[in-house]
Amino acid sequence: MRNGGEMVRARVLVADDHPEMRERIADLLHLDFDTIAFAADGQQAIESALQLTPDIVVLDIWMPVLNGLQVASHLQNLGCAAKLIFLTVHRDPDIVEAAFAAGALGYVLKPRIVKDLIPAIQEALAGRRFTSPFLITHRPAV
Repeated sequence: MRNGGEMVRARVLVADDHPEMRERIADLLHLDFDTIAFAADGQQAIESALQLTPDIVVLDIWMPVLNGLQVASHLQNLGCAAKLIFLTVHRDPDIVEAAFAAGALGYVLKPRIVKDLIPAIQEALAGRRFTSPFLITHRPAV
């Protein structure tokens, strides 16, 4: 992202109910992005996203108060312009489909966080979808 000729780092909000995971995500992102806030539940994620206007929101699926799918739907309905990326352990094709239907541009599996999270953010910033390769190559036939 550019601002008057200088590079501006994308601003990321991280929503996950596990402090260790939030810390791990921040460690991964600190060289390339500005992690501007953390949320431990879905309601905090919505409030932070609306107040801080991040470029990217990284969401866990299962969080207290509101789950990530509910957060994504609320943010979309409220006109939040942030790009949404789910970071989760869930491989269920129905959940993946629900995430994209709720407005996500990325779906990253937590076991692939080191390989996939930064590319997922880069793709989302460019307006393109990203899905962890395991989900693509191991999706059951319909």
